[in-house]
Amino acid sequence: MASDRCYYYYEDDDDADADGDGEEEVEWLAMEADEDDVGLLEEDDLHLRLPDDRPADCWAITQESLPAAQQQDLSMVMNLLNIKQHHARTLLIHHRWKMHCIYDHLDRKGRDRMLSEACIILPKNSMSAASSTSVTCNVCFEDFSMTDVSTMDCGHCFCNDCWTEHFFASINTGNRQIRCMEVKCKAICDEDIVRRLLSLKYPAASKRFDLLLLESYLEDNDSVKWCPSAPHCGRAIQVGTGEKYCEVACPCGVSFCFNCAGQVHSPCPCAIWEKWKAKGHGDSDSVKWILANTKSCPKCSKPIEKNGGCNLVHCKCGQCLCISGHSCNRYKEENGDKVDTSRQQMQRYTHYWDRYNIHAGSYKVEQKDLGPAVEEQVKKLESNLTGPKMNWDGSWLAMAYQSLLTSRQVLSRSYAFAYYMFGGGEVKTHPSECSNLAVAQNLFEDRQEQLERHVEHLSKELATDLLGMPEEIVLKKVEIANLAKIVQAICGQLYRCIQDELLPLLFQPMNIAAYQPDGPDKAKEFIRA
Repeated sequence: MASDRCYYYYEDDDDADADGDGEEEVEWLAMEADEDDVGLLEEDDLHLRLPDDRPADCWAITQESLPAAQQQDLSMVMNLLNIKQHHARTLLIHHRWKMHCIYDHLDRKGRDRMLSEACIILPKNSMSAASSTSVTCNVCFEDFSMTDVSTMDCGHCFCNDCWTEHFFASINTGNRQIRCMEVKCKAICDEDIVRRLLSLKYPAASKRFDLLLLESYLEDNDSVKWCPSAPHCGRAIQVGTGEKYCEVACPCGVSFCFNCAGQVHSPCPCAIWEKWKAKGHGDSDSVKWILANTKSCPKCSKPIEKNGGCNLVHCKCGQCLCISGHSCNRYKEENGDKVDTSRQQMQRYTHYWDRYNIHAGSYKVEQKDLGPAVEEQVKKLESNLTGPKMNWDGSWLAMAYQSLLTSRQVLSRSYAFAYYMFGGGEVKTHPSECSNLAVAQNLFEDRQEQLERHVEHLSKELATDLLGMPEEIVLKKVEIANLAKIVQAICGQLYRCIQDELLPLLFQPMNIAAYQPDGPDKAKEFIRA
């Protein structure tokens, strides 16, 4: 059962949709490991892979390891194209340090055209020696000996003093790619010449130039971003090429969305998450009050304020209702001519806001209280059941707990996504896709409802004491391991529903990070070779 991503898809969406029995499939999986099957299950079948077993997809770069990380990419391009370092840097900056773009352009356009489009001019192999011993600088119009002038790859030659002042002025403006002084020449100056001339007259500027080149690896690189920790930990996170939409965890402990550098928020796209957070900061207090104290009368649709201790109230029209009435994960709009539109919009928001907060609160409680309890259970398992036939380390229990925390966050954020996707008004869908939206919404809410039920079941099972006879613990292990797999499978299907079925219906293109059962990718420290 070992796998790089461990998605545990338990059914085909097409088959489930065609038969309409996706719910029964989930229930069957939950019960498949009954008492008769325990003897047939191997220990590996019950093992959930630990997060540290997953190969690192991203790296944490410190100030000390930054030069080595940059040099690694530079050396790769230098060896690939047989060019100098400053040419390799120019090409990488032009393509924002995307190696896959360089490979693509090299394959489609060839080496010479690709370099030319990046304003890289290679020196000619056969250059005729100067026939005279002096050269006239076309900037200051003075004559200099050949030892007092410098020539760039483009062939333009100026005196060292003019070059030095040109370099100094460019660096003071923060320009890390210094171009030739010749009019309309776009060639990039040789880094070695820049350093050599600046170090003679402006040594501080020479150091500033090296710093600017290092900063280009961070500021011009789509695959590297600073960790948003505060106070800053001093690390930058590098992800794989083309992994813009992903969630990563810095070694300092801060997890964030690599695309927007905000807190992790999948399966909610960055744009929708920003809208949700902004709305929550402005309306949360009002929503909490309205949610706790008012409700629309189902008969006359007038708002009713609760001013007593009992939740059972009577409207002036004579209708009796309960303020704290229960409803499912789906939002159902009120129909009728008397419905207050603004009131209905507020009710719709409170529906999603309430469920978002419920799961967010459950996550905090499970993290604070259930986490230490699970650790204690692991210790008891290891101390009481270690023997020649019971070689358990408790890792399956820790992994199931991690699946619970991850899926709890997925549930919470799925309500933020649903609020805007299904009628929030600020996210526009194609008018021709109304029928497809209804089908996709039904699929999404089915998955959400399944996930909600199994997450609560998993939470309940993890909170129970596992001590008992070995046979009882084996059965409990089978049940918890299966529940964790089911929760991961439904989360994966919920993500696929959003990415493949719902987001393509929007006018504004959006993407989400891929589902990761173990949580955000954990960045490993970049080690200098």
